[in-house]
Amino acid sequence: MAGRDKRRRAAPLEGDEQQLRRRLEEAALLLRRIKGLVRWIVEEVAAGRSPSIVLHRYRNYCSSADSASPSPCACSYDIPVGTDVLSLLHKDYHTSRLNVLLRVLFVVQQLLQQNKHCSKRDIYYMYPSIFVEVAVVDRAINDICILFKCSRHNLNVVPVVKGLVMGWIRFMEGEKKVYCITSVNAAFSIPVDIEAIKDVVSVAHYILVVEKETVFQRLANDKFCERNRCIVITGRGYPDIPTRRFLRYLVELLHLPAYCLVDSDPYGFDILATYKFGSLQLAHDANLLRVPDIRWLGVFTSDFEEYCLPDCCLLRLSPEDRRKAEGILARCYLHREAPEWRSELEAMLQKGVKFEIEALSANSISFLSHEYIPQKIKQAASNYCSRPFLEQAA
Repeated sequence: MAGRDKRRRAAPLEGDEQQLRRRLEEAALLLRRIKGLVRWIVEEVAAGRSPSIVLHRYRNYCSSADSASPSPCACSYDIPVGTDVLSLLHKDYHTSRLNVLLRVLFVVQQLLQQNKHCSKRDIYYMYPSIFVEVAVVDRAINDICILFKCSRHNLNVVPVVKGLVMGWIRFMEGEKKVYCITSVNAAFSIPVDIEAIKDVVSVAHYILVVEKETVFQRLANDKFCERNRCIVITGRGYPDIPTRRFLRYLVELLHLPAYCLVDSDPYGFDILATYKFGSLQLAHDANLLRVPDIRWLGVFTSDFEEYCLPDCCLLRLSPEDRRKAEGILARCYLHREAPEWRSELEAMLQKGVKFEIEALSANSISFLSHEYIPQKIKQAASNYCSRPFLEQAA
């Protein structure tokens, strides 16, 4: 391959000072808007009126599609599908939701004013008797993002990052050096603040996303990155926001193909779909978090027979697995954007079986890293290059 070892250095779109200035301006604008909303609510209550807040509802998929004749839907990554009205005149549920939103908004205002950060669990413990559970705070944060058309990182509410990365890449996260490239088989934590990343350099040929930490560690032990010029990422199950943002950031910045390896079961498929299509909970932000061109590397139901795995590795789908698979099959994006993925899930459901990535170790402990993944990468790259030019451009 020409230019095989060419170093990819991401040229910054703007200088560090300019980027910092832009972020401060965005934070100041958001702070003014928050103060304006709070001031309006106080004035309305003081005048004896009940203020109402209108929140758009978003969805990145629906389940109205029929397998025989897919019905059109109104799902969009940018267009709301309805509204919620929060008012003191409504029932207790709405009053409570508005109360929670205002309390979380007050905390966010303080964070922006003081240029500090905290987690949603920190916010929960400020008013535990009112919030009841962390999920209530999470809902309020989503409401605030929709209300002000921003993302969570704009609110200075940071998650506890669980994602890991290793491989042929180095970058700065603020003043912190993250030099994976000097120890390509070592795990590093995914950055919390994607906006703080700079000076990205990579000589990788592709990005591999694996579902589980156990598989990530298997690849590390087998020196997979050392043997293959790549970057490996895991969200350790369902990916958190920083992991999804980091993956999206690298794909766009380095122009690398991304492949995803998940268990051959409905939950693995759902994790794969989260990377490609986004989650319903964060549908309002899905278009900024998803990686539309990510490719499914495996494992597939057909791999069980193709690689002659022993029957003891095969498990029957539970009733819960079947319900999960049937729910996923009804999602409209599988009809519109990934019919071949849908066929794979139908085959899994029809055969009624599942198995884990680690089942490939039945052939040999390093079969996954030495044989399976390199073969699948080669096949995927070959299939992509053989597609018509217009289809690739689309």
